[in-house]
Amino acid sequence: MMIFQEYLNLKDMHEEKPILAIETSQNLCSACVYFSDEKFYELNMNLKNSHAEKLFEIIDSVLKISGIKPNELDSIAVSAGPGSFTGLRIGMSAAKGIAFGAKLPIIPVPTFEAMAFQLSYFLPDATEFIIANKVNVEEIYYAKFQIKSNNYIFAENLDIITRDEFRKKTNHELVFGNAVTESEKSKRHSISSPSSFYVARWGKMFGEKFKIIDYDFLEPNYLKNFIVKDRKND
Repeated sequence: MMIFQEYLNLKDMHEEKPILAIETSQNLCSACVYFSDEKFYELNMNLKNSHAEKLFEIIDSVLKISGIKPNELDSIAVSAGPGSFTGLRIGMSAAKGIAFGAKLPIIPVPTFEAMAFQLSYFLPDATEFIIANKVNVEEIYYAKFQIKSNNYIFAENLDIITRDEFRKKTNHELVFGNAVTESEKSKRHSISSPSSFYVARWGKMFGEKFKIIDYDFLEPNYLKNFIVKDRKND
């Protein structure tokens, strides 16, 4: 199901160029044209394995509704991982294609930091929480954050840990992400990625020094090498 949000302030007639933000690190397929907190256009689809089919449709729609052409953008902020190998590649490829055609810089946004940034707007100050998403059956992307002065800081840096380590670290902790099992979901939170709005906000607030023009070799942050094994013939 698609959800479209529009929020604008017509008094702001002298705004800066907007940012196009893309989020594809998990099931959420999302794009946002962000001028400011008072004016933005966001389109979301939460559907597994929809990115290849729907991302360009979503981006095209949000650009048309906002009345913005790619060459009128300031930059493209893209969720850079860690996350789904396929989803991240699709999002990064889309960002590169649009950026190359419109001669725009790319802001690679750390996915877990954008999500922590989003949560900092809804959790009380000094709250500690964990973001944990599945790598595979036995491994988990893990980071611990603390809310400080309406922002976030790392309490434990981003890493890959085993499921046994995850259980030991999260017995009584506030956890967000898709790493929890079915039996644990009653006490955990299933949100596993930021919205494109917060990818854009992160890019706006922190991304100036991370802008990349020479992005031919820009890759998502997988944190891990994925090896595709050939099937041997009998």
